[in-house]
Amino acid sequence: MASMNTTHDGSIPADIPQHDNADDARRLNTDNAPISPGEIAVGVVIGRASEYFDFFVYAIASVLVFPSLFFPFEGRLEGTLYAFVIFSFAFIARPIGTVLSMAIQRRFGREAKLTIALFLLGSTTAGIAFLPPYSDLGVNAIIILSLLRIGQGLALGGSWDGLPSLLALNAPQDKRGWYAMLGQLGAPVGFFIAAGLFWYLISTLDNLDFMDWGWRYPFYVAFAINVVALFARLRLISTNEYSRLLEERELQPVSVSEMTHSQGRNVIIGALAALASYALFHLVTVFPLSWINLYSPRSVTGFLLTEMGGVFLMAGGVVASGIIADRIGRRRTLGTLATLIALFSAFVPMLLNGGDTGQDAFILIGFTLLGLSYGQAAGAVTANFPAKFRYTGAALTSDLAWLVGAGFAPLVALGVSAKFGLAYVGLYLLSGAVCSLAALSLNRALDIKN
Repeated sequence: MASMNTTHDGSIPADIPQHDNADDARRLNTDNAPISPGEIAVGVVIGRASEYFDFFVYAIASVLVFPSLFFPFEGRLEGTLYAFVIFSFAFIARPIGTVLSMAIQRRFGREAKLTIALFLLGSTTAGIAFLPPYSDLGVNAIIILSLLRIGQGLALGGSWDGLPSLLALNAPQDKRGWYAMLGQLGAPVGFFIAAGLFWYLISTLDNLDFMDWGWRYPFYVAFAINVVALFARLRLISTNEYSRLLEERELQPVSVSEMTHSQGRNVIIGALAALASYALFHLVTVFPLSWINLYSPRSVTGFLLTEMGGVFLMAGGVVASGIIADRIGRRRTLGTLATLIALFSAFVPMLLNGGDTGQDAFILIGFTLLGLSYGQAAGAVTANFPAKFRYTGAALTSDLAWLVGAGFAPLVALGVSAKFGLAYVGLYLLSGAVCSLAALSLNRALDIKN
């Protein structure tokens, strides 16, 4: 088994001879326009930023809009919990979308798969914008919202294009950590735009206008952004160079049955290795917004500004993670950050109960740790796979990491904090850090054994 400390995305370690990437590009160039790592990186960032924007638009609306519009018959807490239940549906559907999309790609090609996935993602997101509230449709509004959320999950599963894997495999040998983090920059970019839109709308509209039509605008924008992302990514994957590079690197889908039978252990280890980062992801973005909205006199707009400030620290952490991983290795980086996240979990109750100053510290420290850990999380879920299974393995392990680590985090955190106190949120985060450390230790032990 390959060590997570040596390669990203399962690529060949640096001490084993490889084809020179520049020579590969020249040999593969049929249109005098070889694809460079920089061009691939642009496609990765644009694609991921569009997906995360959709993701955070829905997440913020689940806190600020959906409880009142779709669950007016419940209290504020119960309505938010119900909204978080529907929020989790996308993470449940995501692995299913991956399985279906791999079958579509084997039959019709990756361009068809990506077009279908991004069209589904954009249309379901825009569909939410047109959805009448419970007062007009009754329970049917909740059913339709649930179906649209499931559609988003299926689309996200189908949007895997292999660009992050290709980027890692074509990166300079001593810069693999740096190139691994580029795709992760889509998260802070997407969150900043989504939070900024909601902040602007809440600040400039009265509550009636915002709840009537203002909240719908970010969902319209999401559809437009998906169109731009579609053309940016299709521009790359439709070229002969891209197709041949994928074939050279064996980045092709395999059947899920073959994948799980041959690589089941690696799927589990890969999904758990970055669990601390994925658990922290929603505990500093979605959950605190819901907690402030329900239990703090602090204004939502002010807190959104704090989170937007935290996003800059997250982006800086993502960039720094690439430098750190290239110096000390990915496995050590992830293990160190999991330990720091475990320590941070002990301070969750004190910070969130510490007034504006404590809450700001929670956001700023949490976003910094998130950037440092999430910057290398993608490598953790793919580094163990042989070349044949890398394409499908990267998608499935990422899906499972999101499902186990992040899909239910807002629901669990808000539920346990409301019933038992914020200390249990810290325990939830601690459990994710412990799982990450255990998975990394197991991977190291298996690597030594092999």
